[in-house]
Amino acid sequence: MKMSAAELCKVLKEGELEKRSDNLLQFWKRKTCVLTMDSLNIYADSQKKSKSKELKLQSIKKVDCVERTGKFVYFTIVTTENKEIDFRCSDEDNCWNAVITMALIDFQNRRAIQDFKTRQEIGSTSPGQQERRMARAP
Repeated sequence: MKMSAAELCKVLKEGELEKRSDNLLQFWKRKTCVLTMDSLNIYADSQKKSKSKELKLQSIKKVDCVERTGKFVYFTIVTTENKEIDFRCSDEDNCWNAVITMALIDFQNRRAIQDFKTRQEIGSTSPGQQERRMARAP
């Protein structure tokens, strides 16, 4: 299941998110974000002229802590290294967390299917392996 570059770069959602800074005061900074099928790109300016931070979906463990207040929806992205990145978006544009979650699920499903097909191909290329499996079968 090879995907073309055009499919991998397909934009699922583009818009503004606010990211909480890592410094002591933890200010919310507005960022322009572009979600594709394999990553979340975070730009400091709306023109996307600045260098982006790319958060690959393979490095995201889950989207957690969704909380809705009167004006904002807050959510946390947890990475595979257990680093937490806090975001918020306006209530009118409140589906960022859902779109990121669905993109993560789609990515994990594609990877699981690819892993399964790879294991099948490896298993079918070695006939001795197939005979051993058949010998163990009840």
